[in-house]
Amino acid sequence: MDTIVIVNYGMGNLHSVYTQCKRIGYEPIISSDPADIKIADKLILPGVGQFAKGMEKLNQLNLIDVLSEKVFQQNIPILGICLGMQLLSKKSEEGNVSGLGWIDAETNRFRINNTHKYKIPHMGWNNVFTKNKSPILHGISESDEFYFVHSYHLECNTEDIIIGKTDYGYRFVSAIQENNIYGTQFHPEKSHDSGLMILKNFIEIL
Repeated sequence: MDTIVIVNYGMGNLHSVYTQCKRIGYEPIISSDPADIKIADKLILPGVGQFAKGMEKLNQLNLIDVLSEKVFQQNIPILGICLGMQLLSKKSEEGNVSGLGWIDAETNRFRINNTHKYKIPHMGWNNVFTKNKSPILHGISESDEFYFVHSYHLECNTEDIIIGKTDYGYRFVSAIQENNIYGTQFHPEKSHDSGLMILKNFIEIL
């Protein structure tokens, strides 16, 4: 069975992700130890909180180089969740700092005119409309709902990496894939059966 490592940089729903992976028959490792990351076959980068703080934590824990090696030299699949997906981008308006720069995108704040109808943060259940095919969306329909809580979202400079979009005042990027790099703005670990399917699809990528 593949070794699945949930990256602990102090800013994620670690135990929620762990529990849901166990529900579908897998026993992931929660770790901030580069030695554990080096043996991973699949990586999950969860995240809740502020972009600049997330990058600071990754730097403090000396995780960026080992993660980059796994993703770009060994082509290990990685799934970024919520802030974890945003950190894959080049930079963010939240703290005005650089991200990992693994995908051609920026992380920007929602620009909502009707703030009475569309509260920020975007919080609660919403649909994901498929933009491009991806193995992590296998078996997912546009009637399935996923749980969101965020004030920022990706703006991609290429449409090719966008696999899902969601409507909230306007249509924003809610899921991406570029080669072995995957990301969801929503929380699959909080999205019941549909979220479990996303996690299962990711873990079982060959």
